Amino acid sequence: MTHRQLGLYIHWPYCAAICPYCDFNVYRARGADTAPLVDAILADLAYWRAQTGPRPLASLFFGGGTPSLMDPADVARVIETADRLWDLEASVEISLEANPTDAEAARFADLRAAGVERLSLGVQALDDPSLKALGRFHSAAEAMAAADLARQLFPRLSIDLIYARQDQTLAAWQDELMRALALNPDHVSPYQLTIEPGTAFARAAARGRLKVPDPDLAADFYTLTQDVLEGVGFDAYEVSNHARGHDNRSRHNLLYWRSQDWIGVGPGAHGRLGWGGERRASKALDRPRDYVDQVTARGHAIDELETLSPEAVRDEFWLMGLRLQDGLPLADAPRPALSDNKIRRNLEHGWMWQSDTHLGLTAQGRLLADAVIGDLLAD
Repeated sequence: MTHRQLGLYIHWPYCAAICPYCDFNVYRARGADTAPLVDAILADLAYWRAQTGPRPLASLFFGGGTPSLMDPADVARVIETADRLWDLEASVEISLEANPTDAEAARFADLRAAGVERLSLGVQALDDPSLKALGRFHSAAEAMAAADLARQLFPRLSIDLIYARQDQTLAAWQDELMRALALNPDHVSPYQLTIEPGTAFARAAARGRLKVPDPDLAADFYTLTQDVLEGVGFDAYEVSNHARGHDNRSRHNLLYWRSQDWIGVGPGAHGRLGWGGERRASKALDRPRDYVDQVTARGHAIDELETLSPEAVRDEFWLMGLRLQDGLPLADAPRPALSDNKIRRNLEHGWMWQSDTHLGLTAQGRLLADAVIGDLLAD
């Protein structure tokens, strides 16, 4: 078994507005007093330190929501507290998600001074009509200016993009990708637009007011994305994540994909930790007020804590890990094992590859990742 690393995820639930495609645990900021939430997060960190004992942190990720709306002084407090409680590894990755509005870009220098070294910028699109349709509050010009500033301030820059949008053409997407690459990011996360239940986009789609590309065209978008990014030296190390060189891979997300350990702190945050030979899944209370009240009353805000069955541990290991280009080490595969017959069938179809030590998806298999992995894990 490889050495198990520990990461820390901080969920900041507030946003200036809720994007119509988003199904995350988020709330409108509306001038909320965030000081009680910050204090609760710091207290929750102390609780989790008592559970994990003295382990170094390999990564610290501020996600959301919109953590770039946090006061940089509060970001610094969280980083300092995490360092005091666990000790940050010398090579620790400290990431923060940000929106490229002018107001948030004005905080970038202070966020860098607070200790953030990797900025994940939610560009999403580089034309104003698409940004408006996606419910974004920044313009394409603001996105490019924010990326340019972030490039100057942060050692590593990642940008998120959404493709397969309504009425988008392959030619327009290729042009958009090239303009995004001109921003000189170290990491690009292009996500296919999906219609998530309960979102504004789901309601619009149900009324026939929103249509996304059919599966064949969506596959063409995916293939074009791979070709363009690989053509300029980006490694498609995960289905939706591309890095310029091994050192620019998201170390925090690799903890998820490799079934390592992470603590989830903040409203609605999820975590996974090994305890006495078992693996436990945790989830915090969703609503910020409930989260604060329960941390105050109990010292933590755990809403759900489950010891995962061996089958659930196995399924998570393969479900997450097979998305990686490098595949997964067979020596680390939890029991019960996958069906040899199913593996053999997928190898014969050319959807999987196997070496003496690893098992993974081929380029064709990655195009069909959800279906292939679903088949492998089906009873």
